[in-house]
Amino acid sequence: MTTRRLLGLAREALLLELALYRSLVRWIARRPDVPAGATPIGYAQLVGPMLWLWIFGSATETVAVELVLRHVDAAWADAIRLPLLVLGVWGVLWMLGLLASYRVRPHLLHDDRLRLRCGARTWVDVPLSAVAGCRLVEHEMPGTIRSVHHEDDLLLLGVSGRTNLELELTGVTTLRSSKGELVADRVGFWVDAPRDVAREIAPLISTRP
Repeated sequence: MTTRRLLGLAREALLLELALYRSLVRWIARRPDVPAGATPIGYAQLVGPMLWLWIFGSATETVAVELVLRHVDAAWADAIRLPLLVLGVWGVLWMLGLLASYRVRPHLLHDDRLRLRCGARTWVDVPLSAVAGCRLVEHEMPGTIRSVHHEDDLLLLGVSGRTNLELELTGVTTLRSSKGELVADRVGFWVDAPRDVAREIAPLISTRP
């Protein structure tokens, strides 16, 4: 792996870290990242319970390790106690920030486009003028780590490796995204209430020339 590649990965990791903390601050302050004139579309219900389990488990583990090491009368225990405590607290904050990013950064329905988002930094803009239809279609993505999957003009922006709503475009379309320009003729994404969202998008599509 080249030095430039390593620096790029380090930069992305830092930007993600900062974005997660900004999301956590927004969540605490109850200030979702929804600009004026945009309609928010939630997608956090699927991933919420799983993240809360991870957060609870990580917090419990951090406290348990701290209590055990405090009662170990040995130099090695004193040496690792603080680093493990810092690592444990960081892990809990990181996961809280991740959960917050799903909560405060919903999809955004504008008059002219649908901005699909996932977590702190991932987004795809779909012009409504390029949308021919919206239907309930489920897709399983190959793995749950990456939120974006692009193959054969099908673009998936998933939550926990799943999508439940699909936009059929008028043709192969170049879309702006956080990953650069992506070409697709179908876009799948996850929402909490797919039937309601499909009904909300339908009139905006039908009024396009």
